[in-house]
Amino acid sequence: MSQFLLSLLSGIFIGGAAGFLGSLMLPKRMSLAAGPLGHLALPGTAIALIYGFDISLGAFPFVILGIVLIWLFDRRTKLPTEALTAVVFATGVAVAFFFLPIEQAEAALVGDILSIQLIDAVFSIALCIFIVFIVEVIYSKMILINISEDLAKSQNTSVGKYNLVYLLLIALIVALGVKVVGGLLTAAIVAIPAAASRNLAKNLAQYKFLSLSFGVLSSAAGILISHLTLLPAGPLIIVCSAFLFVVSTIFKR
Repeated sequence: MSQFLLSLLSGIFIGGAAGFLGSLMLPKRMSLAAGPLGHLALPGTAIALIYGFDISLGAFPFVILGIVLIWLFDRRTKLPTEALTAVVFATGVAVAFFFLPIEQAEAALVGDILSIQLIDAVFSIALCIFIVFIVEVIYSKMILINISEDLAKSQNTSVGKYNLVYLLLIALIVALGVKVVGGLLTAAIVAIPAAASRNLAKNLAQYKFLSLSFGVLSSAAGILISHLTLLPAGPLIIVCSAFLFVVSTIFKR
């Protein structure tokens, strides 16, 4: 029971932080970028599984390296972010398949939040609180940049710096998301709660709050159902999130 509560608490914080950041990614049409970045985390996840340490710690350096490469390539080539992400993530997936243990592939692909340890849970929760705080700090600036970079520059906003911070936050939430839903489903954990919130919110404050709330609710429901049915928690979290989205379309404003 203590292991279940630890998993539940960690999942709630990670799901809430992912949903909150997803509310910023959706207007920038970046929600699906979390999917390729989740794939990019696979080499680090494979190393973590081989040597027996937390998969998020293994995923962090690879995802952050990918984010920095995308940011540098963007400044150098001015190609669409989606194209640069595809180049970087495809390379990461190719490398992962060289040494990903087949017998442990499920944990890498669909997550294993139910086996989280205390120190990993404390680290994940603290990092989620940090992510939510930073997102709230940069939220208005990122919305302004999304509307018009020229307008943001006229307000003495460092567009490059804010974009880098934003991309690093995505890297952190992707690395945490791998623990919950694996490398295959990370896009869904940030995109679906924000999409459901978009259907119901009447203003920006409601949009942010509902995105966070739907992330928390779907994670809690998925982990609880997994505990009762012994089905994998990661896919159940996504199914619960998708259910909330379907319900939100019924009451769409």
